[in-house]
Amino acid sequence: MAWFMLAGAIVAEVLATSALKLSEGFTHKGWSLVVLAGYGTAFYLLSQALKLQMEVGVAYAVWAGAGTAAIAAIGVLFLGETISLAKIAGIVLIIGGVLVLNLAGGAH
Repeated sequence: MAWFMLAGAIVAEVLATSALKLSEGFTHKGWSLVVLAGYGTAFYLLSQALKLQMEVGVAYAVWAGAGTAAIAAIGVLFLGETISLAKIAGIVLIIGGVLVLNLAGGAH
């Protein structure tokens, strides 16, 4: 159940971060409300995952890795941002770090 909570937190955080870009510095009220609701939901769900005995280091690593990869993809696919080999390598390294943390037994 903790993993589902964490997955929901990641989705909410990615939506909020995307809306943050679209809010243009909180000048668009609708997107600004999505930002506030998304981050509030994300932190609530993260707190519930931690409450269910998920290790904070693993939870944060998965949150950061998945969120970074998703936001980078959204930026390139929908927001007109650029991608380079260096950016791709950085994302791969983050995801690799998450895998190492999980394989080291922190996820159990």
